[in-house]
Amino acid sequence: MKATKGAGALLRLRKVSRSYGERKALLPLDLDLVPGGCTALFGHNGSGKSTLLRIAAGRDAPTSGEALFAGRAVSEDDPQVRARVAVVGDAVACYPDLTVREHLELVTVAHAVDDADAWIDQVLADRRLSDHADALPGSLSSGQMQSLLLAAALVRPRDLLILDEPEQRLDPDARQRLAELLAAEKADGVAVLLATHQTDLAEAVADRMIALEDGRVIASGAPAAVLRELGLRP
Repeated sequence: MKATKGAGALLRLRKVSRSYGERKALLPLDLDLVPGGCTALFGHNGSGKSTLLRIAAGRDAPTSGEALFAGRAVSEDDPQVRARVAVVGDAVACYPDLTVREHLELVTVAHAVDDADAWIDQVLADRRLSDHADALPGSLSSGQMQSLLLAAALVRPRDLLILDEPEQRLDPDARQRLAELLAAEKADGVAVLLATHQTDLAEAVADRMIALEDGRVIASGAPAAVLRELGLRP
């Protein structure tokens, strides 16, 4: 279900920026993400993290600059891009009348997943959702809902996994499992781009950290070095 490691950048952003009217949500920046690599975006709410993730996922177009995925312009409307980029979405994307299993079945049908039932069973077990397979979203706890959103991304093929603060609503044990999951994704050659407020998660899984403030990069490099520069580590 996952990618094979290869050479060269899978995601390449060059001088990418985004403005909404007079507001500059993201100032020009560059980013290269290779198969098996992980970049963590760090910053307060409103710093530009989510804007950058939307551009990387093809859900928003940059005002200036170039965003490429496997050499193609990043666009959610491009079937070749959409088939290879998995995004951990928001709970509002769930259908209130579909069970947990039915949500995953819908994803596997959309992506023509082979042996879907066995794969769904495995992902449900991995995300500790087997006992909730027949539950509706409204009956899930916030942590279980976050696990469902992760499961929906994991049950489909992917070369790039994009996550916006995936640690939200997870207890410490679940956050540890999340770190292990992302490490396994990297080992399987999946490129990972995530926004996070949790410094421990970034240090555990990221090769590079980009710290943003008011849409501009204020630090970039290895997570430990960036955190020291920000005064968050001795």
